[in-house]
Amino acid sequence: MDEIKKYIDGNKESFINELKDLLTIPSISTNAENKKDIEDCANWLQSHMHDIGLENVKTYQTEGHPIVYGDWLNAGDNKLTILIYGHYDVQPVDPLDLWNSPPFSPTIVGENIYARGATDDKGQAFVHLKSIEAHLKVKKKLPINVKIILEGEEEIGSPNLDGFIENNKDLLKCDYVIISDTAMYDYDIPSICYGLKGLCYMELDVTGPNKDLHSGSFGGAVENPINALANIITKLKDEKGKILIPGFYDDVIELTAEEKEEFRKLPYNEDEFIKELDIEEVFGEEGYTTIERKWARPTLDCNGIWGGFQGEGAKTVLPSKAGAKISMRLVPDQEPEKIEKLFTDYVNKITPKSIKVKISASHNAKPAITPIDNDAIRAAMKALEHGFGIEPVFMREGGSIPVVNTIQDLLDAPSILLGFGLPNENTHSPNEHLNLRNFHRGILTSAYYLEELSKINN
Repeated sequence: MDEIKKYIDGNKESFINELKDLLTIPSISTNAENKKDIEDCANWLQSHMHDIGLENVKTYQTEGHPIVYGDWLNAGDNKLTILIYGHYDVQPVDPLDLWNSPPFSPTIVGENIYARGATDDKGQAFVHLKSIEAHLKVKKKLPINVKIILEGEEEIGSPNLDGFIENNKDLLKCDYVIISDTAMYDYDIPSICYGLKGLCYMELDVTGPNKDLHSGSFGGAVENPINALANIITKLKDEKGKILIPGFYDDVIELTAEEKEEFRKLPYNEDEFIKELDIEEVFGEEGYTTIERKWARPTLDCNGIWGGFQGEGAKTVLPSKAGAKISMRLVPDQEPEKIEKLFTDYVNKITPKSIKVKISASHNAKPAITPIDNDAIRAAMKALEHGFGIEPVFMREGGSIPVVNTIQDLLDAPSILLGFGLPNENTHSPNEHLNLRNFHRGILTSAYYLEELSKINN
């Protein structure tokens, strides 16, 4: 590994410059106007994967955005095969005026590179391409068999990924899946994430009168859809953060005493958490710590709300329509489809007859737990300690990665969540960034991980 480490250390600047090239492509999957940018990004990755020495590199078209695949399968049948998953699509950039530098003009300030996609997920996926490059350039081979897929629809719920995996089980067959789309616990605390929340995302469209009305002439006689919607939302949770939908908590698996104890050992400082967010105090479900609520308790939040006049000045209007987007983050063993029905039934029950409500589901994801007692996890622990020089910790994550359950269900392969981002790197927000020291340490970790995995008997 000494020569491989020397190669990685000696190519820091070139790796960063290549990452900049990747980050300049505005591959926003939800915007139709960025369709060509998505295709350009897939083509860039296909070319780069070929250049670093991967074989059978190919772009697969889907009904939406392309999936890029490559592999190196010459280690032999007695060696493990891993599948590395990542995504090259990114979130929209608005509000643009809150960015300190253009979101697709990568800018380095101190240790950080600022750009949309820097940490979610181009930078983290690129870590593995660079570690593969180091092995192939120095050793002319990899110590295990490696497959990699990079999709372009993760930020819109991966609508075509399940079908692709279902139709390509032989192509993607593997022993373990490696995913780097999560965060470390903190800057100098490398982590393995063993749990992800699921997601049930709903939309409410509320209609009152058949047209906007004068609030003076009709106020007090006709229900205001905004008022009604606000009342519906306030009935979803109580003042202590408990979700009021009947049956919502029925399938929730409580944290074990061992998990609670491990969480207590983490160097969490609530005062610093409050200060960083510029809030007065934390809020959440009563009876649980902040970490427990973030990682292991289900949540419900209004993510967006609209209706009526929103321009400058005043307009005395009683609007015809209003709407809201509601997300529920789920934990094992909650099923998104069941939660969707419980939500729908409850909202219909509490909706007054004076308005009409249309309830629709946007996208869902199942929660996931990865057993930590396996050889690949133990190998990851060793690799992280090599790469960072620090013993790693176990953690959960409040976000969702739909592919984890898809792969476990369709390929019967455990997923190892090996994140190199940080919790405060503004994922999905303006000024998203990636710490470049962690980018480098991530490449080292990935390179060591390939070696550690090669010691496992297949």
